[in-house]
Amino acid sequence: MELVTLMAVLAGALGLTAVARRYNLSAPLLIVVVALAVSYLPGVPRIELEPELILTLVLPPLLYSTALDSSFAQFRAASRPIIALGVVLVVVTAFVVGFVVHLVLPELPLASALVLGAVVAPPDAVTAVAIGRRLGLPRRLMTVLTGESLVNDAAALTLYKITLAAVLGAAGSIGHGFLIFLVAAVLGIAVGLVAGLLVGFIRRKLDDPLMESVFGIIVPFAVYVIAEHIHPFSAGFSGSGVLAVVAAGLYLGNQSLRSGSATRVQDSSVWASLDVLLETLVFALMGLQLPFVLENMDSAAPSNGALVLAAVVVLVVTIGIRIPYVFLTGVLPHALRLFGGERTRPPLRYFTILSWTGMRGVVTLAAATGVPLVTSTGAPFPGREEIQLFAFVVAVGTLLIQGLTLPVLIRRIGIDPELEAEHDDEQEKYAREQAMHAAMRRLDDLMPEVLSKVDIPEERADRLVARLRGLVESRYQAAIAGISLNSEEREASPHAAFVRARRELLLAQREAVLACREAGDLDDDVLRKVLRELDLEELSLSATLNPRLS
Repeated sequence: MELVTLMAVLAGALGLTAVARRYNLSAPLLIVVVALAVSYLPGVPRIELEPELILTLVLPPLLYSTALDSSFAQFRAASRPIIALGVVLVVVTAFVVGFVVHLVLPELPLASALVLGAVVAPPDAVTAVAIGRRLGLPRRLMTVLTGESLVNDAAALTLYKITLAAVLGAAGSIGHGFLIFLVAAVLGIAVGLVAGLLVGFIRRKLDDPLMESVFGIIVPFAVYVIAEHIHPFSAGFSGSGVLAVVAAGLYLGNQSLRSGSATRVQDSSVWASLDVLLETLVFALMGLQLPFVLENMDSAAPSNGALVLAAVVVLVVTIGIRIPYVFLTGVLPHALRLFGGERTRPPLRYFTILSWTGMRGVVTLAAATGVPLVTSTGAPFPGREEIQLFAFVVAVGTLLIQGLTLPVLIRRIGIDPELEAEHDDEQEKYAREQAMHAAMRRLDDLMPEVLSKVDIPEERADRLVARLRGLVESRYQAAIAGISLNSEEREASPHAAFVRARRELLLAQREAVLACREAGDLDDDVLRKVLRELDLEELSLSATLNPRLS
């Protein structure tokens, strides 16, 4: 793909993302629909998805960013449903789809049909998570969805390698395939944890927010490549780069809770920006694949009618297999229970939502595109065109069908985001109360020690202590008011009036500093330092007015 074309695609996708965010739409859906339409415009260059680009440069940072923001404690508590959906369901889907396709298209070898099953098995939770956050899905559902997205790609790509080896004539027994899977998982997690320990040690020694962020950026790429290129026994065995990235991200995300505030703020901005950039690009590339896929369809062996029928069957089976699986593993006694080891079963509407979040994404297309042209004997890879066609139909079909209907489903079955918000509010009140009491206790112990080192009158010292105590209490009261009041009450509160007045003062300060610079009295470096301090104070004011945005 030419650089100019790539930049044009990226610019268009970012523009659509801005429109979607402005009007509260689903950016992935909007981008895919527009890209599908653009792909048929005359003069649009052919854009072919490059699997190495996706699997090496796009997938690792997206997974790493998700892992950084994930709670290790919640991930561990929901490990059973995550494994049930992210590993077991992937394997079940791959085999069911493979056998069904082989029945519908008997001329397609079973091994090739299983490759297709592995290709379409892993859901891409980007769209589901984005919709869930916007509509206020309960945290338990979000934890399972996020956790599933972290492990299902590893399971599917490992299974993909095994089935691909079977077609290429390099596979062994079923036990050999299971051993490959086990080695990939163990080695991948080990590489990720070792890398996490090493990077965490280096970042602590650096004590430099900029360099800490730079080291963080290279982690997912380095860890993925290292894990994929370690062959402990033979070329057929390697670590799972996806699991290595996830393990490193979970570990470093947990360690970042105790890192410096500057590093956390900077990392958050960096990874949020990269997420938007990469996600918009991959969804645009998905939509632009349509002419390429249809071109391959014309050269496929069976008739177009048989291919269309088979593609519809694959789409229906891929969507349908998840629905009974989620309910069976979550509802039937003595089965794998969703949502961890809870004694009470979650409401059935939770399972309904979870069963409809199986949208496929760019990993499915990348894996399909990566199917080799020929086998080890030099013969054409059997069913390569059909695999690519079915993968495209499943990826785009699930994204449009389930992605468009999921928000409607969530609203219709009555998920109440306020219940989750009330629980969060109580926890936040408790956390802020504990933080205030800790500050007060520390103030009582600290001030005698501090005042003993300076020579100030006792009356002035008392005023200093009162000022610090009042600052802590006012921040606490403002935060509690922001949590307890609704949006109308919050805007009419005394604190809101204070925030608005303080913002006006900050604006006046900012304009005065800029005027000094225009007059030639300030150097740009000094200007940026002062402006940064004013910006941080304004952000702090916004957080106290609406703590949920902080």
